[in-house]
Amino acid sequence: MSRIGKKPVALPKGVTAEIKGQTIEVKGPKGTRSFTAGDDVTLSIDEGAVKVTPRGLSKRARQQWGMTRSMVENLTVGVSEGFKKELEIQGVGYRASMQGKTLKLALGYSHDVNFETPEGVTITAPKQTEIVIEGIDQQIVGQVAANIREWRKPEPYKGKGIRYKGEVVFRKEGKKK
Repeated sequence: MSRIGKKPVALPKGVTAEIKGQTIEVKGPKGTRSFTAGDDVTLSIDEGAVKVTPRGLSKRARQQWGMTRSMVENLTVGVSEGFKKELEIQGVGYRASMQGKTLKLALGYSHDVNFETPEGVTITAPKQTEIVIEGIDQQIVGQVAANIREWRKPEPYKGKGIRYKGEVVFRKEGKKK
């Protein structure tokens, strides 16, 4: 039995779910999201909660069971609370600022890096050394954060670069004379 799959997904206040065939559409205060489940699982709504059950006991059905339940939970969390990733910038002269829908990053290159904000995501820079990415789709929020971090990953000697808030960078000792 899937420990994750057998738990029903409770729908918070203000969130509604509608099932059409294998597609579930979840509406909430932050927006609408949908997900199409595979043919190996069955979706149902009982007493204000979404239940996912496998069709048969094949290995694929059991794999899809837990994954589908996690996807449905991510939909409900996204439309009710939303997802958020925070990045920190460390390094002398490294800074970020928003200009309209463009994130301008000064990362020690000969030019500033311009990062266009994709659809469905909001990027803010409350301080010059902080970037906050918010949205209702966990995958897009995480991918945008990874794309921004890719411009200057934290290096192990001085720790300079863009890192996730709370990320621990393993530091190395420099050359010895």
